[in-house]
Parts: sequence; structure tokens; C-alpha cells
Amino acid sequence: MTDTASEDSQSDIRQKERIPFPDSAFMTDEQRQVAESLTNGPRKGVFGPFIPLMQSPRLLNLMEPLGAELRFHGRLDNRIRELVICAVARYTSNQFEWTVHVPLAEAAGVSLATITAVLEGRIPKEIPNDEYLALEFAQRLMSVHSVPDSLFAEAKLEFGEEAIIELSTLIGYFITVCWIMNVARTESPAVRNSEVLRPYL
Repeated sequence: MTDTASEDSQSDIRQKERIPFPDSAFMTDEQRQVAESLTNGPRKGVFGPFIPLMQSPRLLNLMEPLGAELRFHGRLDNRIRELVICAVARYTSNQFEWTVHVPLAEAAGVSLATITAVLEGRIPKEIPNDEYLALEFAQRLMSVHSVPDSLFAEAKLEFGEEAIIELSTLIGYFITVCWIMNVARTESPAVRNSEVLRPYL
């Protein structure tokens, strides 16, 4: 096994996309249909994870409604939703989602100090209880793939069982799209001028 992880983590953002948007001249009918649907829908275009997902219109058609439900119709408070998406983006070192969602998190009321802590892989203690629990829940789920009974009980009391399921799904969905973009080296104009996210290790 070659030791390329460090090199890849430092150069992915500056290298050419592995899976760019398909050439319109060679698009299949399915690809054209999903591109038109995304452009005419609330997203107003094909960007981010949907660029590599254009290679699998069937999967795109399954994943996009889930993402839309979580982003635009979820029951979680928008501040919590955006904070958790930032935590996932940081955990996966995904530049696109980090760049897109940090301003949204700040606009929703997440403090710059909290965003900085997430960037550094920390959970600040002097933050609202719901933010602390959401970050702790996300960190535990991503790192050890479950949450302890005590944290589950606190999250249930704070958010309720329905929101816990939504929170877990949100984390899983954004890990998936971040992984897809990391593999595809998906770019955006906003990403190219941003500070490069480094893996924790």
C-alpha cells in the first residue's frame, strides 16, 4: 500500500476534477433530464455533488429529494442543521460544503468562535446547549459510529426522537456527498480561493 494519503489531501483541491460535468454533446437522455430538473428546481443549477452524480442519474434522482428534504423541509432548527453540516464538512475535509455552509451557519446564528472551534476539531463548551449536543452527537457518530446512552437521553430531551432520526440522517447524507466530491475532486469557483482544509491526522 503506497503512502499517498498525505499528498492527496494537500493537492486534491488544486488538481483537475476527476469527474467533471459531462459534455452536453455526449449526455444521455437521463442525464439531460436530471440536469434540467435541477436547473428548473429550487437548486437552480447543477453543482457540488450533483456534478459527479450526473454519471449515475438513477442515484442522483434518489439522493436529490433526500437532500432537499433535509435542507429545505427538515424539522431541525436551521442553526443546528447548518452547524452540523459544517461539522461533517470539516470531518471529511470537504472544501465545497465547508465553503458553502459556513456563511449559512453564521447567518443562522452560529458564532464565529464556534465555527473556528469546528475548524480546529473542537467542541466549545460555552455555547447553547442544543449546539453542544448536536456537535457532540455528530462527532461521536462520525468517530465511533454510535452514541452512548447518556448522550442519546440528553439529545432526546433536547430535540425529540423524530429530530434525532433526522439529525442522524443529515450526518449520513452529507458524509456521503462529501465522500463523492472528495473522490471526484469536485470544484467550484468559491472553493478555489479558500483556505485548504487539512485532515485532522
